[in-house]
Amino acid sequence: MKVLFVLVILAFLVLALIKDRMRPGLILLSGAVVFMCVGIITPKEMLEGFSNKGMITVALLFLVSEGIRRSGWLEILLRKLLPQGKDVGVRKVETRMLPAVSFISAFLNNTPVVVIFAPMIKRWAEQHGVAATKLLIPLSYATILGGVCTLIGTSTNLVIHGMVIDAGFEGFSMFELGKVGVIIALFGLLYLWLFSDLLLPNERKERDFTPSYAATQGMHRVEVVLGARFPAINKRIIDFDFKRKYGAIILTLKRGGETFIMHDMRRERFKEGDTLELLADEDFMANWGDSSFFLMVSNGKDPEPTLSPRKRVLAVILPTLMILGATIGELPAVREAFPGVKIDMFVCAAVVTVIMAWLNMFPARKYTKFISWDILVTIASAFAISRAMQNSGLADAVAEFAVGLSQSHGPVVLLAVVFIVTNLFTELMTNNAAAALAFPLSLAIAQHLGVSPTPFFVTICMAASASFTTPIGYQTNLIVQGVGNYRFADFVKIGLPMNILAFIITIIFVPMIWEF
Repeated sequence: MKVLFVLVILAFLVLALIKDRMRPGLILLSGAVVFMCVGIITPKEMLEGFSNKGMITVALLFLVSEGIRRSGWLEILLRKLLPQGKDVGVRKVETRMLPAVSFISAFLNNTPVVVIFAPMIKRWAEQHGVAATKLLIPLSYATILGGVCTLIGTSTNLVIHGMVIDAGFEGFSMFELGKVGVIIALFGLLYLWLFSDLLLPNERKERDFTPSYAATQGMHRVEVVLGARFPAINKRIIDFDFKRKYGAIILTLKRGGETFIMHDMRRERFKEGDTLELLADEDFMANWGDSSFFLMVSNGKDPEPTLSPRKRVLAVILPTLMILGATIGELPAVREAFPGVKIDMFVCAAVVTVIMAWLNMFPARKYTKFISWDILVTIASAFAISRAMQNSGLADAVAEFAVGLSQSHGPVVLLAVVFIVTNLFTELMTNNAAAALAFPLSLAIAQHLGVSPTPFFVTICMAASASFTTPIGYQTNLIVQGVGNYRFADFVKIGLPMNILAFIITIIFVPMIWEF
């Protein structure tokens, strides 16, 4: 009976995630509360995720990323990477830009990288007569490819890492996932270099809707991408006084490759990922440039560094020491030398975050606005739902069924099934939710087969991050969709082969590197 109940609740949760009825964190939290109320999990088991080391590490890394973003080094790097002169074809730009973007994203949160780079690339493309649409989806994909190469490259890796430790197994080291992640990244970048110019659309020309009186009143165009915290999400535009709230006038709304002007969009509803072109004065950037309501705010100018020269140097040194410390702390010699202290990514990220806060490298009084709380609630609730699947016997029941179907084919077939199911969930909802649902099933399958679960855990990490076919599963895809005015079909056209490529590489190399 418990199995059937959990299965029904999970079906409702998946449907709610796909339909985007609420934020993923609140949807998964609702499921966890239901399971607690009927006794499938205890209050202690429900709260365990909120104290999980992986979840707290994700929160700390948001703040470290903010300190790096404010240093201005990312803007300087991109200006150096973007070629100047007349011979600036798409492949030349990608040769210089994409490997560097992937490398950065292996150690830094993907979202600030895309938030900074996307408007800069768009402006550069307009100045050099290159279609920005040829570069923005590859930008997002390059950050995703970099994320699968390290433990801290994406929050999903840290989620699975935390679940692995909670299940009683050894977690991942800093670069362990890179054994297969780097291969996926190299082939993915090569694919983008060869085919992005052919598969991605040319620029969709847009009319300039800026009123003639704007310049005389000190107003100019500003582009924003709506985030999940924007207070009018799912409200009709006609019912929300944007000008009174933000001091700006909406000129156009871009969504899914369509551009709506005010006359057409008054009865449209605001959606996360919508791109608005606004008419605003200089105060808008000062007041709302760092607002969590918007994923991206661009006024056509490169942002100025907000840190002093000394702090800008520290913005490079501190994260480097964090990564080195976490890597060296995993060495057997270090563990033997310091048996009472485990120097891991959590410890190193906590130290660096506190140092950055006291040096005011990010606004310490406003630190909560730089943390994506929905991601943290999603992660914490995911632990509770995973526990419910195990306590109810659902994970074991699914594992027995799966093992029965593939007894004559070996564990590789089930590895492929785990990848496909996880990847499908990622494309339809979010990567962290997909990983949470796949983990207990993979653990149970491995236990029923009597094999090591590590290949399954690594496969979940790769599959949950390989979100290329839709703009839904990854926030960076949502950002570039609006900035580049892409249609849904544009992602399918170039992204589906990327998913297939990641699938083939994972299924071939994971069993070779991590034996069953």
